[in-house]
Amino acid sequence: MAYDKYDKLEWTLIFVSEFGKRFGLSLKQAFNYLSRYQGIAFVDSHYDYVHTQSFSSMVNDMAEYCHKNGGALV
Repeated sequence: MAYDKYDKLEWTLIFVSEFGKRFGLSLKQAFNYLSRYQGIAFVDSHYDYVHTQSFSSMVNDMAEYCHKNGGALV
């Protein structure tokens, strides 16, 4: 299913913001961390699933996913 680019971008931006809040990071720091440890790529590839989950759940899951890819935040 094709998703509207604006909706996908909006959801991703809110997600990155929530991730940053959870770990005390600025928006830029959160985005850089998620980019470095493949979190943004995961969201892009699996948007059909991730956007149906709560932000809280996805922040926890993404922290774990990034940790498995070398990230230090858990």
